[in-house]
Amino acid sequence: MKTAIWLYLFLFVAFFDLHAQYPILTPFAVSLGAAPSFIGLMMGMYSITHLPGNIAAGYGVDRYGSRLFIVLSLLFAGVVLLFQSNVTDPWQLLVLRSISGFVLAFLSPACLALLARMTANITEQGKLMAGNGLVHTLASVVSPAAGAYLVAKIGFTTAFYLLGWILIGTALLALLFIRDIPAQSPASPAAAVLPGPPSGSAGIPWLVYVLPIATSCAQGILSFELPLMNSGTEGIMTTGLLFSVVSIGALVTLSMLFLNRLSPFIRTLWGALLLAVVYFGIAAGLPVPLMVMLLFLGMAKGVVLPAIPTLLIELSGGTKYGRTFSILSIAYSVGAFLGPMLAGQLREYVSPYYIAFLVLMAAVSILPFHRRGPYRSSTHFSRTG
Repeated sequence: MKTAIWLYLFLFVAFFDLHAQYPILTPFAVSLGAAPSFIGLMMGMYSITHLPGNIAAGYGVDRYGSRLFIVLSLLFAGVVLLFQSNVTDPWQLLVLRSISGFVLAFLSPACLALLARMTANITEQGKLMAGNGLVHTLASVVSPAAGAYLVAKIGFTTAFYLLGWILIGTALLALLFIRDIPAQSPASPAAAVLPGPPSGSAGIPWLVYVLPIATSCAQGILSFELPLMNSGTEGIMTTGLLFSVVSIGALVTLSMLFLNRLSPFIRTLWGALLLAVVYFGIAAGLPVPLMVMLLFLGMAKGVVLPAIPTLLIELSGGTKYGRTFSILSIAYSVGAFLGPMLAGQLREYVSPYYIAFLVLMAAVSILPFHRRGPYRSSTHFSRTG
């Protein structure tokens, strides 16, 4: 568990650093002369360059372990931020964000695979995934406001420079304290793996990944839209606060540890449904303060996001975690690419939040039709999508 504690610590720093950029990237691009459509392209390219990295991570993590990829991902991401602090043109920013998307693609599969290898017990694995979500959320509660505050006090250039060195320092510490853990056999007496499909990620139907695509698409729309609602230094601070409200909502449900006793399928399905309802409420302009809606949105995210990797662990049969989580990261990358691109191109015709609602509802509608047999203590999906 010592490795888990160190990993959570480094993940907190890394997530803090990365989420601190959310409220400042769009204003920074605008300050360079970028139009909303170009900003959508930039955010989409960041996500689409995740794909080759996700694919490489799937095979690399299973073969070489997680430590190497965690260290190199953090290190190169920090170096990219140092260069980003000196860009003077939107196209330069686009190139650097594309590179950053590639190098950071290795981080999530490597971390999730390392956490999953720490035990073969599905219940304990679920707790570790919830811990990952909790650390992620804790970092994202304060980091958007902190990033906005940094820019307000020291400007874009110094803020990116500082964040870059934080990532580099975190990479060096990870090199010293993170150790790889060999995969534990599900047949171990201590293992209490629920019955599921045959071993290997081949047992997971492809359409299961539609929901991660949808949730990531909706998040990409939110990340694109919130900064455009406000401008100027005061607007950046407001945007940072709004992102923090979403994270506080997620923290509320992640702290409800009793939810981990529920099946990951149930949590995934109902969490995504609640997420869709909140996006519809925002799109419809319900007479509810935006902060309250964002709080509810975060609470729904706090239910569904840790449930998805737990569901995949259950379906994977306890092997090839690297490939399983790399496909999950690919799904997230595809959604994160589609979200800003759709929002940037269609926001003049329809509310992007309505697009998020439609995408989520489509995914929620598809998911229940791919289980095999009656749903009891575990989720059974057909092996072919």
